[in-house]
Amino acid sequence: MNAYQSRQARLGMTASVTLFACLLLSAFLLPFVYGTLTAFKDKDQIVASATGSIFPMTGETATIDGTAYPIYEVPMPDGTVRELALIAGRRNDSTFIDPADPTATPIEWEGRWRQLEQVMFFDPKFGNFGEVWNGVNFPLLLGNTMAIALFGVVGTLISSILVAYGFARFPIPGKRLLFLLLVGTIILPRQVTLVPTYAFFSIIGWTGTWLPLIIPHFFANAYNVFLLRQYFMTLPRDLDEAAMIDGASPLRVLLSVIIPQSWPAIVTVGLFHIVFAWNDYFEPLIYLLGKPELQPISVGIQRFNFIYDQQPHLIQATAIIGLAVPVLLFIFAQRFFMRGVVVTGVEK
Repeated sequence: MNAYQSRQARLGMTASVTLFACLLLSAFLLPFVYGTLTAFKDKDQIVASATGSIFPMTGETATIDGTAYPIYEVPMPDGTVRELALIAGRRNDSTFIDPADPTATPIEWEGRWRQLEQVMFFDPKFGNFGEVWNGVNFPLLLGNTMAIALFGVVGTLISSILVAYGFARFPIPGKRLLFLLLVGTIILPRQVTLVPTYAFFSIIGWTGTWLPLIIPHFFANAYNVFLLRQYFMTLPRDLDEAAMIDGASPLRVLLSVIIPQSWPAIVTVGLFHIVFAWNDYFEPLIYLLGKPELQPISVGIQRFNFIYDQQPHLIQATAIIGLAVPVLLFIFAQRFFMRGVVVTGVEK
């Protein structure tokens, strides 16, 4: 195979992989696109989209003597197409009027008016978002969710960094076995520990508060410890030894050497926890049952969906608002996020 054929083969392979990736991405994005478009529609537009455009379109009308008449594209005998208002539709013939000159003589047209195309215009319903913003009380839900997420992030980062630092740098007896046991807890379903955990929090009087949703994160998480430990192990030990020669304690090494070089992994862990807290539904539901003033956005949106299950446009509008903060966080922190995920999976 000559150089030209090799280049063509590589180009074909690249094009095939790119096409497959685009098709796969489209399969994931189509539901999101459909939901976003639905959030800007009303009930009539949703019904019309089943046989027409998927975009929020509304039929053009002309108001004559206080009555609204739909406007259609009507083919005329001379071959032209005019936009006329239908004032009387019959099976084989109809009566139209020129909306620009309502006082003119009505136009009799022979044909089936149901086969005509109605004149449409782009008409997004931005009021859906205002309606759900007030109906769901989003300011309260967003405040509750941010408080739970931020307090949890503080606990997660402090505990996970300390545990990961110990596994990465200290000669602990049986360290590998302990680390395997820790990582093995990742496969333990949360439902297994739910009953004893709930019973414990109920005995100490923490149910009905945010404490069961925040305090457990101050005791590290196996997945976060794994990410941070892998990143810490990529950092050269020479820096630790140089700091210790200058008299730095292990805590000073962590604060002055390890953490400043580990911001990509730390930001990644923080983003993971914020997304987890934003999406967590089951535990806030059981611990904050009967406390709507303390519930986060996941529970509040689900409660709203139960009430307005016959109005998909409002349900989709709540979903779009709920997605806004995590998406914005990812956009602004994606450089750190991608670097942290990639480096923690690569052993230098």
